Amino acid sequence: MKTNYKQKIFLYFLLIFAVFAAGIFVVGQLRERKYKTEALEEKLAAYADIVDVAITQQPDLSGVDSLLKLFPPNIRLTLIDRRGNVLYDNAVTTTKLAENHSHRPEIIEAGKTGKGRDVRISVSNKTEYLYYAKRFNAYYIRVALPYDIKVRDFLKPDNLFLYYIIILFAGMLILINLVAERFGKSIKQLRDFALFMGDNCAGSTKFPSLDSQFPDDELGEIGSKIAENYCQLQENKKEIALEREKLLQHVHSSEEGLCFFSAGRSVEFYNGLFIQYLNVITDLTNSNPSIVFTDAAFGKVAEFLSNREAGDNVFEAYFETHIDKQGKNFAVRVNVFDDRSFEIIINDITKQEKTRRMKQEMTGNITHELRTPVTGIRGCLETILEHQLEPEKKDYFIRSAYNQVLTLSELIRDMSLITKMEEAPQSFKSEKVAIAELLSNLKNDMEILLREKNIRMNWDIAGDVVVNGNKNLLYSLFRNLTDNVIRYAGADVDINICKFNEDRNFYYFSYSDNGVGISGEQHLNRIFERFYRINEGRTRDTGGSGLGLSIVKNAVAFHKGTIVAKNKAGGGLEFVFKLKIET
Repeated sequence: MKTNYKQKIFLYFLLIFAVFAAGIFVVGQLRERKYKTEALEEKLAAYADIVDVAITQQPDLSGVDSLLKLFPPNIRLTLIDRRGNVLYDNAVTTTKLAENHSHRPEIIEAGKTGKGRDVRISVSNKTEYLYYAKRFNAYYIRVALPYDIKVRDFLKPDNLFLYYIIILFAGMLILINLVAERFGKSIKQLRDFALFMGDNCAGSTKFPSLDSQFPDDELGEIGSKIAENYCQLQENKKEIALEREKLLQHVHSSEEGLCFFSAGRSVEFYNGLFIQYLNVITDLTNSNPSIVFTDAAFGKVAEFLSNREAGDNVFEAYFETHIDKQGKNFAVRVNVFDDRSFEIIINDITKQEKTRRMKQEMTGNITHELRTPVTGIRGCLETILEHQLEPEKKDYFIRSAYNQVLTLSELIRDMSLITKMEEAPQSFKSEKVAIAELLSNLKNDMEILLREKNIRMNWDIAGDVVVNGNKNLLYSLFRNLTDNVIRYAGADVDINICKFNEDRNFYYFSYSDNGVGISGEQHLNRIFERFYRINEGRTRDTGGSGLGLSIVKNAVAFHKGTIVAKNKAGGGLEFVFKLKIET
């Protein structure tokens, strides 16, 4: 049978007052017993003081026996020295005085506070005593009373206070019943009112289905507020449901693998990308996200969560680690929320890691490349400053320092160009560029260098081959290819450039020479890397920044094209690339 609110209130208050009354009664009983015990102890303490005076007057204890005749006949008196040895006991024979009493509870307490008490059965005569011990200068005096019915009755509290508590409790039950009756009636009206308003979401203070009107008091205000809050709650639930749908759509379309877990590690929600990444990382195909707690690849994640649950890192709410698997790099993050539920996020950072390593390698390469010309410049200048040189030698070192400065300037220029192409390609303006005209200008600019090595530059490109691109980048493309021939192909070489094909979107070009080429095809796929050397010292011996072919590749990529290098069958090196007609 379901209890109503009035009955609940009555039972609650009944329990509270019952506990309260019982507490008062127990405390009163304990305090009365304590007072009686203290009175009895004071009496025993007086006996001990009298015995101490008698011992002081007659140290041979002859006066103690006569003194005991004045005490109650059931008093047990024991004299114990500070080491615990019994010197006198009127309740036992002298043959039993050898047992040490230093471990007796009342003696231990008296040694600490000056007096002590205990109730127990005596080992010597098997009688239960109330012991009281008091510490004096050279000994303890222990006075004991048999803990019999008479002593128990003396220490027992009287029942007058219990009768008072019972009468008071009965009166309180009557008052509790009246309060519960009145309050329960108002609560019932409030419940009916709240149910009605919850169904109708109206602001009326009358029940259409009831004859009576709800009282105009604090409960009426509570009812109106409940109805208002209920309507607002319904609106909020609709908004939350809408936001939840938005969140779910975002999670499903996110490029992160997401999975939410409860505080008990049960799976609450996950997206498809989480399972996809999970199956790449784990050894076995699995569609259960809980495998993150058992698979060895997620060992650090499981360790973090276990330590947090054990309280070792309870204040740490974030953890991140990296997992390398199947040639891919994954970043795994754990976010712990206030309710101890948590989410695990997996990101594929393979591209970012590759970029980071490339930048790291590039930084090292730049440092390595800068060190050589800077060291050379410093050496030349130190030689000039610290030694008295002949004009010819001094001029030699100045020219050497100048050449190193040119190398350094070229390196800085090329690095600036590559960085600009990669990070700000929008800064390069596009225009119509005729390739044949550009090659003619390039040949005129490099005529002296070409003539020094007897290099002949020829091309078979019509004048109407026009690319809508950046003129400076296209010039750098062909300039660096030509520099590469001058530096590495040898002397008496022919350069041949042609457009061998075209389609709707691209022109296809071939740039070749009949020089020494590259020995070892393993180098062909890497010569476009920054600072890559086929053999150590090659770039430094012939000059150059080591970035020429990297600039070529980036310039081709800027024009939406691709480039490959290959050795020619008859000797020499050929570059085949395409440039988008309209960029």
